[in-house]
Amino acid sequence: MQLLIDKELNSDDKILKPDFNSKTGREFLAFYLQTKFKQILAFDKRCDTPVFKEVNPTFITRFTKRLINNPSKRLLIGISGESASGKSTICKEIKNTIEQFSMPVSVLSTDNYFNDISKLIKQYGSFDNLRDNGYDIDAPESFQLELLKKDLEALAQGLDIKAPRYVPNGTGVSIPASLDVRSDKIIVVEGIATMYENVKDVFDVKIYIETESDIRRNRIIKRAVAERNQDEQNALKHWEYLLHAGEKYVKPCRAYADFVLDGNSDLHYFDQILEYIHAVTNNFQ
Repeated sequence: MQLLIDKELNSDDKILKPDFNSKTGREFLAFYLQTKFKQILAFDKRCDTPVFKEVNPTFITRFTKRLINNPSKRLLIGISGESASGKSTICKEIKNTIEQFSMPVSVLSTDNYFNDISKLIKQYGSFDNLRDNGYDIDAPESFQLELLKKDLEALAQGLDIKAPRYVPNGTGVSIPASLDVRSDKIIVVEGIATMYENVKDVFDVKIYIETESDIRRNRIIKRAVAERNQDEQNALKHWEYLLHAGEKYVKPCRAYADFVLDGNSDLHYFDQILEYIHAVTNNFQ
């Protein structure tokens, strides 16, 4: 991929930058992006460990049509996948790489839209007891999905929002309107709720991260013991819940994704793909 980047940046055969404020200019950009994106996919297929596991064949046409017809709308990227698949890691890489190019980007986690279950946790004594008595934390009805959709639509139209903040300390507390989220040019949203019904269609780019169960299991246990001070037995019990919930609620969302990415892929290579996309969209005469 570095060879493609160097070739793009050092090429003397550059085209005159079109006027993207005109529809004709945006149509040219759309055609140009289609060509370059196909080049990325062809290169990725030849790699030993490709990043792209699957690509929705309708994505390029849909995305470029959106660029042409609604250029002022903010670019919303949704990242979903089962627990410990690498959503947050990929999200951070996208944010860090975009910021390196001095482009404004905001990040939001849908975990902040969990319902407030503090009263239920007090009633049952702990989150674990609540879970063991049948509370389904990853079910769509456990999220404030109407508020999430409303906030995402506002961000897409250029309006800043105040998102709720879910406190991840086992108390189940959700604090309304406590997170300031700017409507930057690019907005990256991660979490299992990004592809739930009535939310998924807000996004311009839908990414599903897929990682083997054994890798996710090890990450869950390590995170629980090292970062959350949980014992391994309880971590294993929670893993069993997550495995079941993932099969029921998250895996079906894979079908809605524009891209299915390998959650165990080389992050440096992933950064290079983002760098190349930036190069081809900004390297005009």
